[in-house]
Amino acid sequence: MSSQKLVVVHELYPELVEQLAERFDLTHFTRVTTQEDMTAFRAALSQADAYVGSGIRFTEELLEAAPRLKVVASVSVGVDSYPVEAMRQRGIVLTNTPDVLTESTADTGFMLMMMAARRAGEMRDMVENHEWKASLSRRHFGVDIHGKTLGVVGMGRIGQAVARRGRDGFGMSVSYYNRSARPDVESALGARQVELEQLFRESDFICVTIPLTAETEGLIGRHYLAMTRPRAIFVNISRGRVVREDELAACLQDGSLYYAGLDVFEQEPLPADSPLMGLSNVICLPHIGSATFQTRNAMCDLAVENVNRVLAGEQAVTAV
Repeated sequence: MSSQKLVVVHELYPELVEQLAERFDLTHFTRVTTQEDMTAFRAALSQADAYVGSGIRFTEELLEAAPRLKVVASVSVGVDSYPVEAMRQRGIVLTNTPDVLTESTADTGFMLMMMAARRAGEMRDMVENHEWKASLSRRHFGVDIHGKTLGVVGMGRIGQAVARRGRDGFGMSVSYYNRSARPDVESALGARQVELEQLFRESDFICVTIPLTAETEGLIGRHYLAMTRPRAIFVNISRGRVVREDELAACLQDGSLYYAGLDVFEQEPLPADSPLMGLSNVICLPHIGSATFQTRNAMCDLAVENVNRVLAGEQAVTAV
């Protein structure tokens, strides 16, 4: 058995687990949910050379207790769970898994737009509750997507993929808010850069794809949500903490925002007492953005490749 110790906190596919068990002294947790799990995880990490996983919030204290740690390979795009600067100072390489989940996450965003536009959750409930007794009346109607204005908040890889779907698939005009201009996207998609207020005022569909940072946390609240057009639809596939969830719920309740589709939340899983629970004009999904067999397998493969490269003294494929 290898002397190099690897700790994994993720549900890997079986063939990859076998490969890692042959290559490393492996400690594998599919999840860390209890205090007992956390105690065992901390003990394993204290001796680890490498970590692969998601769902663990790293702290400087946790790093202090893991003196052998050389590489942390996050099975995610976002790295808001890691003290990036503290890791750099300790010489720990932090990697992530961009690109491979772009298309799946964009699919999820567009699915939420379509579900919200046609009120799919409400319509499904109507059938399941045996309330569909006659042809639909106007009070059941939804809105069209084709030909409408799509506002994308954050024009990174996922934002561009959402914009492509809107422009090429549904003939939507695209506006975007980004900290820097993207002339390449403007040329390819006919997109135009606007300020955030203008985006919320003029868009029929708003899709949030920005990363969670100190600047974006709590960025979107009532100030923006209440200025939307009648029957505008708001979708978030970035991070829950980008949006002030209580203000979002209030806008949905008082009708200042027509509909929302959410795959991410301030607290996950979504608490039973969340103000979003029970609202008919919001569709909540359990953070399924990249949750396909193909995409999650590719994310795990990339994370493992990053670990192998760093431990071999090579440059990671996707270092942060």
